[in-house]
Amino acid sequence: MEDGEGPEYGKPDFVLLDQVTMENFMKNLRLRFEKGCIYTYIGEVLVSVNPYQPLPLYGPEAIARYQGRELYERPPHLYAVANAAYRAMKRRSRDTCIVISGESGAGKTEASKHIMQYIAAVTNPSQRAEVERVKDVLLKSTCVLEAFGNARTNRNHNSSRFGKYMDINFDFKGDPVGGHIHSYLLEKSRVLKQHVGERNFHVFYQLLRGCKEPELQKLHLERNPALYNFTRQGAGLTTGVHGVMDSDENSHQAVTEAMRVIGFSATEIELVYRILAAILHLGNIEFAEMEENGPQKGGLVVTEEALVGHVAELTATPRELVLRALLARTVASGGRELIEKGYTVTEASYARDACAKAVYQRLFEWVVDKINGTMATQDRDPRRDGKDTVIGVLDIYGFEVFPVNSFEQLCINYCNEKLQQLFIRLILKQEQEEYAREGIAWQSVEYFNNATIVELVERPHRGILAVLDEACSAAGTITDRIFLQTLDTHHRHHPHYSSRQLCPTDKTMEFGRDFRIKHYAGDVTYSVEGFIDKNRDFLFQDFKRLLYNSSDSTLRAMWPDGQQDITEVTKRPLTAGTLFKNSMVALVENLASKEPFYVRCIKPNEDKAAGRLDEEHCRHQVAYLGLLENVRVRRAGFASRQPYPRFLLRYKMTCEYTWPNHLLGSDKAAVGALLEQHGLQGDVAFGHTKLFIRSPRTLVTLEQSRTRLIPIIVLLLQKAWRGTLARWHCRRLRAVYTIMRWFRRHKVRAHLAELQWRFQATRQPPLYGRNLEWPPPPAVLQPFQDTCQVLFFRWRARQLVNNIPPSDMAQIKAKVAAMGALQGLRRDWGCQRAWTRDYLSSGTDNPGASGLFAEQLKTLQHKDGFGAVLFSSHVRKVNRFRRSRDRALLLTDRHLYKLDPSRQYRVMRAVPLDTVTGLSVTSGLDQLVVLHARGHDDLVVCLHRSQPPLDNRIGELVGTLAAHCQGEGRMLAVRVSDCITLNQRGVRRLVSVEPGPEQQEPEFRCSRTAFTLLWPSH
Repeated sequence: MEDGEGPEYGKPDFVLLDQVTMENFMKNLRLRFEKGCIYTYIGEVLVSVNPYQPLPLYGPEAIARYQGRELYERPPHLYAVANAAYRAMKRRSRDTCIVISGESGAGKTEASKHIMQYIAAVTNPSQRAEVERVKDVLLKSTCVLEAFGNARTNRNHNSSRFGKYMDINFDFKGDPVGGHIHSYLLEKSRVLKQHVGERNFHVFYQLLRGCKEPELQKLHLERNPALYNFTRQGAGLTTGVHGVMDSDENSHQAVTEAMRVIGFSATEIELVYRILAAILHLGNIEFAEMEENGPQKGGLVVTEEALVGHVAELTATPRELVLRALLARTVASGGRELIEKGYTVTEASYARDACAKAVYQRLFEWVVDKINGTMATQDRDPRRDGKDTVIGVLDIYGFEVFPVNSFEQLCINYCNEKLQQLFIRLILKQEQEEYAREGIAWQSVEYFNNATIVELVERPHRGILAVLDEACSAAGTITDRIFLQTLDTHHRHHPHYSSRQLCPTDKTMEFGRDFRIKHYAGDVTYSVEGFIDKNRDFLFQDFKRLLYNSSDSTLRAMWPDGQQDITEVTKRPLTAGTLFKNSMVALVENLASKEPFYVRCIKPNEDKAAGRLDEEHCRHQVAYLGLLENVRVRRAGFASRQPYPRFLLRYKMTCEYTWPNHLLGSDKAAVGALLEQHGLQGDVAFGHTKLFIRSPRTLVTLEQSRTRLIPIIVLLLQKAWRGTLARWHCRRLRAVYTIMRWFRRHKVRAHLAELQWRFQATRQPPLYGRNLEWPPPPAVLQPFQDTCQVLFFRWRARQLVNNIPPSDMAQIKAKVAAMGALQGLRRDWGCQRAWTRDYLSSGTDNPGASGLFAEQLKTLQHKDGFGAVLFSSHVRKVNRFRRSRDRALLLTDRHLYKLDPSRQYRVMRAVPLDTVTGLSVTSGLDQLVVLHARGHDDLVVCLHRSQPPLDNRIGELVGTLAAHCQGEGRMLAVRVSDCITLNQRGVRRLVSVEPGPEQQEPEFRCSRTAFTLLWPSH
């Protein structure tokens, strides 16, 4: 069980009382109030008692407890009502409103704040920036409007002196995307005068006590409110009951910061303070008649003209024009001639006060418009974003009874009569009429209908407001006393109207001044003094023109009617009473079009004392609010009613006979089958067109069943929809693949046709398509074209090889072998020239000894039986003894011979060719060769004495030897390095090459560990 909801805390819902009597109602109300439970239900209506002290009932933890819960699942709370309104709006896409009513000081403003905080806390989980901005403006607007529209009264420290209705717009996700504030009847007469124990609007005291000294000096103000006529009355009073945190200084900082958050620029905030300062200075301006012997006999002067300069400076208007508007007014005669008419002291004071009230009212309206402009929904298209839904929050002044009640109190109490009439119509009268219309058995509940009181005030031609308008528009001098006499004549026999003239024995009223109305909340005596002036709400055109001609564009925009020519004839403007009546009618129509949720606030005592409940005072409020009748209707009635089609649309998935569509005779029969399956038929009644549900628990049971089934249905719909999407996607893919297949076929055919055209001349020798450019293939043909290129290159190579003479084939094979062995590591290896191989038998290379070499060659062939000479050349060799000699190198298919040319090419050394495992060369142009043989010392030689000189024959030696080894099926290791390692009798040495600019012939330079070939570099 929830905390605070045991039997010792009383009944959380007055509908649960054993007997519905005033005594039981008050006993339960007192018990819960003493236990700290200030909230109690009457069905879906919340009754709230002002505790006059902070209670631990609010904050993020409390919001989390109520978020997403049904109304009865948690103890009664404002958050529960806010959550119910929000869920109804979101669930049914229907506009809702929360009507907060009660007398002044009952806690309506605080209730509206908590409702706004709840809505801000539970929305925008995705933290969209625009929604967060709207939420900030919604929350901060309350702080600003309280400063400009609230004041301390004898009944309430923070009384709303204007009516406020806020519409909050939500998108389809349930996030606030905008809003609009409607204000009603600002009590601007409070700017001029307050009752004893009351204050002017909060913002004046916040300005004086919160501004820094330089700012006050700039505004020509001093910190003490007692120095100004408009704030002197409340100078010694505080703003609240919660200590320092409610100080005017802290409030000023909070209001300034709130204005910045809302979107007021620094210039606009400065203008607001300048206008407030100008109003204070205007209130201190006094007038006096000039002495009779003065230069302007009988004229009027301002006693302290410095104040006129301050007002002119702060309003950005010429000082002379301000002074002229204060002392005289301009009127147009019948011939459109302008005449300046001076004021008397009384007239000037009246004009000054009218100007102060009008300036403050225009400033308040401008602040409200500025907030509305910031909160307005931006770039919302219903076709794109969906239909917006609205939650309205009404926080309007409560029923008021002061020692002296004037025109403002009449309007305020008329407003409360209209709201009570709406409550009666929606909660009591309409409900009972609907039961009768639907044929539901019902025992009628008696209640007081205040329609006759509303008619007394707003009836055309004879109502109080109509008579007042007639008095304001009548020619001649019509006084407040004459207006009262007219009321007495019209309403002499009205049961809710009386005056001293009609009841001479009632000494609580004065002759010619007072009349009394018996309101639903009690009797109120009104003083007619000032009724006509306040209803006219007249301001001379001079002040309008003065402020319209201000050099400040924002202030100028507040007075568009100032541009009217004084000689222009215009239609009489609507009076304040008529405007207020029209706004009330529109407000009631707006509320009636929404699904209402009610918060009925009760003031526990007149002294604003915490923890004390005055039973007699509360009993009176319970009576006039009709709460007892509300309990009786709720106990005898039904918590919910829905048309059969709408009920089926929402809950048909919970019954097998109604899902997806029923086959019964009517929707009513289908609803009966659905309820019977759930076993709920005993808690409902069937009307002609609607189903009436007695207990909220029945709805919760159906909602829970629906909630369990919705995911299953959603999955089914998702499965069907995803299948449809997949089939659509499959068909699209098939179409795409068909198009791709035909397109690829086209591309392949076009590419093959292009290849066929380009290859027409490739069979013609000698190039065989060497310069042929292959067209870029489609991606699908890239592997095919790569294979074709390999085949083409092999075919072309075959064609070229077939055209080579047999005598050149050995040379070609040797060059190919050299290219593979050197692997591109040597820059030049003699590939471009013809290879002779046997250079010692050539008369060109060996002109004097070729014959001797030929004889020696025959001897060796006869002796060793070799088949062919692979390579022969003169060389320069170096041995292990570091001695360099000219020798000849002969390479046959059987042996490697080192010959001595100086001794008829006698054999100096013979190495079997099959023991030669590799050779090493450098990457330069030198002719150094190191031959490595298994079981023999490495042979270091340099090819030389060639024709032409220094001819490059390294590649020929490498290629010839490598080709021979390949023919024998073994590999020849060829190493290309600029620093060659060799082994001679177990001694490792390094061989390198150095260029020798002065060197004519290659020569070796020897050291103990290294040989260096000096190669001619010229």
